[in-house]
Amino acid sequence: MEEVPLEAPAPRSQTPQRQAPQQAAEAADAEARITVDSPEAMQDLGRTLAGLLRPGDLVLLTGELGAGKTTLTRGLGEGLGVRGAVTSPTFVIARVHPSLRGGPPLVHVDAYRLGGGLDEMEDLDLDVSLPESVVVVEWGDGKVEELSEDRLHVVIARAVGHEEVLDDVREVSVRGIGPRWAGPGALAALVPAR
Repeated sequence: MEEVPLEAPAPRSQTPQRQAPQQAAEAADAEARITVDSPEAMQDLGRTLAGLLRPGDLVLLTGELGAGKTTLTRGLGEGLGVRGAVTSPTFVIARVHPSLRGGPPLVHVDAYRLGGGLDEMEDLDLDVSLPESVVVVEWGDGKVEELSEDRLHVVIARAVGHEEVLDDVREVSVRGIGPRWAGPGALAALVPAR
């Protein structure tokens, strides 16, 4: 697998879009960077992130193929207590996982094969699902931001270094956009205590 530094665009992934100055200021207050050293740790991060989510939340996942987007979403599903195995929705585009404990359903979308923005995604009715669900969109940068002014952008990148040592290591950046995620403590639960 190709190693990609956190700042460099990865093959077949999306580069996060530039933000307006006001959005950048809000995002700076709600950002967490986490180093994850195994698929199990990525799933744990997803479970922790689920504890911060509520109905109406939109999460955009960016990272190269095999970075851990679906593994993170699997942890989200466990943390939200949803039904069904969370697997990559690449060939079905979207899967809905109802809650087993009265919480929000998880709508898991893979927008990789969708070329257009929100127009092409209208058939998925994400705007209808969003208010009562947690919507997670893999490869969603530049395609679904218009769904909500409040959203999380999660960028997963392979750590650069000796391949045998860092093969499973990922650098995860979680950035909150909008009033829902304003404030320096909004994502504090994601950063492990030292």
